[in-house]
Formats: sequence, C-alpha cells, structure tokens
Amino acid sequence: MAASLNGPVIHVKDLTRTYLLGEVEVRALRGVSFEVKTGGLLAVMGPSGSGKSTLMNMLGCLDTPDSGSYLLEGEEVGQLNDDQLALIRSRRIGFVFQTFNLLARTTALANCELPMLYAGVPNGERRGRAEHALEIVGLADRMDHHPNELSGGQQQRVAIARALVNDPAIIFADEPTGNLDSKSGIEVIEILQGLNRNDGITVMLVTHDPFIARHTDRVLRLQDGRVVADELVQIPLVAGEAERPSEMDLEGEVA
Repeated sequence: MAASLNGPVIHVKDLTRTYLLGEVEVRALRGVSFEVKTGGLLAVMGPSGSGKSTLMNMLGCLDTPDSGSYLLEGEEVGQLNDDQLALIRSRRIGFVFQTFNLLARTTALANCELPMLYAGVPNGERRGRAEHALEIVGLADRMDHHPNELSGGQQQRVAIARALVNDPAIIFADEPTGNLDSKSGIEVIEILQGLNRNDGITVMLVTHDPFIARHTDRVLRLQDGRVVADELVQIPLVAGEAERPSEMDLEGEVA
C-alpha cells in the first residue's frame, strides 16, 4: 500500500535498537516515534551518541530494529530480510553522504549510473536518466570528469544526482555539508531545497549546523536515543538569500 500524496512517507513507532560493544550494552534508540509526510524537508539534530546515525541506518534500511514498527510508504520494512532491504535501498531510497562515496576511477556519469545497474534498469535507459540528473544539479558540462577533477561541492552534486536517478521515495542526506566550505555547503542546500520545493521530493538530513537546519521546515532533536523535541521552523531560510550569522547569534535558535 503506497502512501497517499499527503500521507506519511515514513511512519515509525517505538523503534528500539541495542548494541553490545564487548560487555557494554549500548541502547542507541529507546522508543523513537514520528512521521514524515510526503514532500517534507526535515533536519535531524543531536549531540554525538544521541542516536542520529543509528536512526538513519534504520530508515535507510541498512539496519533493522530490535522492536517497533517502520513503515515506508505504508509498507512495513522493519523486519524484512537482507535481500528485501537491499531491493528497497536500490529502488526507493536515495543516499547522500558526508564523504561523497564516489568511485575514484569512474566518471560522474558512470557514478550516477551505478544505482540503476543494481536496480536492473536497462542499459539504454541508464545513460539518459544519469545525464538528466546531472543536468538538474548543474553539472551538464562535468559528466565525463572523475572525482579528482571536481571540487568538493561538485562531488556532492554528483552524489545528489546519483541519489535521484531511481526516483526514490525519500533522500537521506547524512551531514551533506560537513566536508564543504560555507559557499559550497549553501549551494548543496540550495539544490536540496529546490528538489523539495519544486519537485516535491522528501528530504531528511542530519546536520550539526543550526544554520543549515534553519533551511528546513522541521527539526527533530534526539538525545540519549529518544526524540526530545519536534519543532517546526517558523520561517525557513532560503539558501543563498541570508548571510550566515555569528555563532553567538545562532545560540538559542536551532541548536
């Protein structure tokens, strides 16, 4: 059952996850519940060890919960086997990572074709879709360049294009600006905002940066494996239209 146009693309209830590190039990998630509506733009924030990475691994179908429910577009995925999770990852989820995760000896175009190869998209269709995705992120003239011929911001744009090619239900961006200078970071957020606002793509990003979080519609805060706040951003910033305030000015805003 797919989610309705205005229904939740993600619905999680009482998710728990505990790891054993040697003899130490780490309760990474302690009953997390929330929804993300289709077309949402959401930031996840929290201190180190709050459960952000574990949560994103769950939602990205890289890990499974010990208990609780996770519905993606109305389908329960929390207890699927590895092959079923891999299928969902390849066809319904787009990933953008802090470290880009591009293949160094492969062109931007070929990097973008990889998810479609794993999803079984025919060869003739792959190139056209990859070219279109690179055009969307402003890299029509860099398709044949390798990662070492691209700036950090351009590499992250390739990663965004790669996340788009299978028309995912949601894009997960894990610290997408963490390895970029301020200008390149804002350019990446501008692309993600455009995909969300203009194309209706649901985007969920992890960030430690309160200024980046203020470019989203909603901020979910984690601490000690629990959701401690779920806040709407009253007036989201538009990327490129506001100067970054001082760190002192950011205190008390979205932190």
